[in-house]
Amino acid sequence: MAPTHKFFFNPFTILFLGFLISFIMISFPAEAAIKKYNFDIQMKNVSRLCHAKPTVTVNGRFPGPTIYVREGDRLQINVTNHVKYNMHGMKQYRNGWADGPAYITQCPIQTGNSYTYDYNVTGQRGTLWWHAHILWLRATVYGAIVVMPKQGTPFPFPQPNREFEVVLGEWWNSDVETIVKQGNAMGLPPNSSDAHTINGKPGPLFPCSEKHTFAMEVEQGKTYLLRIVNAALNDELFFALAGHNMTVVEVDAVYTKPFMTQAILIAPGQTTNVLVKASQAPGRYFAAARPFLDVPLPVDNKTATAIFQYKGIPNTVIPTLPQLPAQNDSSFALNYNKKLKSLNTPKFPANVPLTVDRNLFYTIGLGKDSCPTCLNGTRLVASLNNISFNMPQIGLLQAHYFNIKGVFKTDFPDKPSTPFNYTGAPLTANLGTLVGTRVSKIKFNSTVELVLQDTNLLTVESHPFHLHGYNFFVVGTGIGNFDPAKDPTKYNLIDPVERNTVGVPTGGWTAIRFRADNPGVWFMHCHLELHTGWGLKTAFVVEDGPRSDQTVLPPPKDLPFC
Repeated sequence: MAPTHKFFFNPFTILFLGFLISFIMISFPAEAAIKKYNFDIQMKNVSRLCHAKPTVTVNGRFPGPTIYVREGDRLQINVTNHVKYNMHGMKQYRNGWADGPAYITQCPIQTGNSYTYDYNVTGQRGTLWWHAHILWLRATVYGAIVVMPKQGTPFPFPQPNREFEVVLGEWWNSDVETIVKQGNAMGLPPNSSDAHTINGKPGPLFPCSEKHTFAMEVEQGKTYLLRIVNAALNDELFFALAGHNMTVVEVDAVYTKPFMTQAILIAPGQTTNVLVKASQAPGRYFAAARPFLDVPLPVDNKTATAIFQYKGIPNTVIPTLPQLPAQNDSSFALNYNKKLKSLNTPKFPANVPLTVDRNLFYTIGLGKDSCPTCLNGTRLVASLNNISFNMPQIGLLQAHYFNIKGVFKTDFPDKPSTPFNYTGAPLTANLGTLVGTRVSKIKFNSTVELVLQDTNLLTVESHPFHLHGYNFFVVGTGIGNFDPAKDPTKYNLIDPVERNTVGVPTGGWTAIRFRADNPGVWFMHCHLELHTGWGLKTAFVVEDGPRSDQTVLPPPKDLPFC
């Protein structure tokens, strides 16, 4: 995800799922099963859409392998880097050393070197994902993580007969890094992808894709759990299944109140689990994914498809396509997200902070910086509170833990220095931004409310934001400017959805709350790779607590250093 500006390290940091993840404790109960994985990061020729190209893969696979683990297991992943790049993964309590974002919590794994991620998976279960966390490498370096409940613990919904992972992604015919460098050199967004994919396959609506189609064989009357991940770099996606309703039961590895829908909306970095009953006339039905974009910006608008195929139906039967929402269907997006609520039962409570110690208000903006060599003499940038984040050359967590001065400042403003009409007429003048490695310092165990406000600097746009190291509660969202007097009175403080990546609506705002009980340095960024690269990111330094079990753990001896 987050690009780094230092390529000479030939890095490839593995960032295991810095999204929704389990609290990784460092105690290893004797009864815990040990699950071992070897990940070899290597180049391999991959062919899609009649184009072959050298591609960064894990174990020669695109997408990479799924990690299967049960809550309470000990997980050991040995990563060996055979290429010149870097990688991210699980939410870890007190142990940001293995969180993965390059130059935030750790330095990259050097070419030819290995690093073993070793931890116990506790406190969470569901669908997560792992991916590269440097440059645009996660275009091909990603995969699902399936955390099953403890043995003998049932799902809080009807037991499915079978499960399928459905990982949505993007494909470029040309080398992705070359495309990004060309765009940066011109000061413009790089070309959008040539196809969307489902489990790395575009489906039969694309050329040369007959064999590049993912199929799920199902039996009439049986129920299936689809574990859906959006691993696309830059597109929020609609997903639907022709002729079948879906029941949403989990997002970002947190159970939700079940509700039925004909389509889901899923942003980059998010996961959604749905139940589907094979209750229709036996046949072949397309599952399809297509972007949601409610502003006039260029996007790869082609539809990726997979096939939901009833047993015994021949492949010669032409599948039917689902009715997806229109590309710019904002009302579907808002209504869908409003339906997402926490289960909030005695076994799965929603521990929403009801009081707030620290109120933060961050504006999201696009801007232009001077660039004499660029096409228009300017380069597009992105900012929070008018600050574009500058990546350091040493991991922020290392600098924090070892008290290394001069790497970052803890003076990120709690609110914009100059309030304005954030979502009024487009603002196209005075679009320069400040640049700095500036973060917010947060007291341990304090409660935080963060309002993320979209702005019409150049254009409004939706932004999926991901916070590493934490889940948070989405207590409110709205269109227009956030009103601190009226809007908090409408918050849902009973059963708001809990997740780790949330969409800020186009020309609107989202309010989240969390308790800062995980010490360390934790990255927060837009999950549109384009905007992250332009500086739409920051970090929280959460101070140690008073007890010894509330402090950042010492770094492992084999931690890669810069």
